[in-house]
Amino acid sequence: MDFTEALAGHLAAIEARDLAAYLDTVRDGAALIMPNGRLLQGRAAIADFHREWFGDPDWSWRLAPAHTAIAGDTAVAVFTVDYADRDQRGEPYTTRYLLSLTFARDAGGWLLLHDQNTPLP
Repeated sequence: MDFTEALAGHLAAIEARDLAAYLDTVRDGAALIMPNGRLLQGRAAIADFHREWFGDPDWSWRLAPAHTAIAGDTAVAVFTVDYADRDQRGEPYTTRYLLSLTFARDAGGWLLLHDQNTPLP
C-alpha cells in the first residue's frame, strides 16, 4: 500500500468513527497532541480518546489539504480543519486548526506515528 492509500484509509476510519479500523492505522508508540497542548502517548491512550470522540454523534469536520511530503520511510500530511461540535451545554461551536499527521513506513506498511492539532487564530 502506498502512502496516499494509507492516508485515505486513516481518514476514512475517522469519518466512519470506526475505532478498530482507525487503530489498524496507528503505530505502537504513537503520540497525539491535542489543540490545548495535552499530549497522549501510546496506542492505549489514543484509543481511549478516540473511543470517546467517535461515540460523540455531534461533531463534523471539513479538511483541506495544505501540505504533503514523503522522504524515505517518513511521510507528512497537513490539513486545515474546519471543525463543528456542541459543547457540554449542547451549544454549537466551530473552530479551525491545522492537523499534521506523520506516518512511518515499515514492513507492515504506513502507520501513524504523530498526530498534532494546532489551533489557528
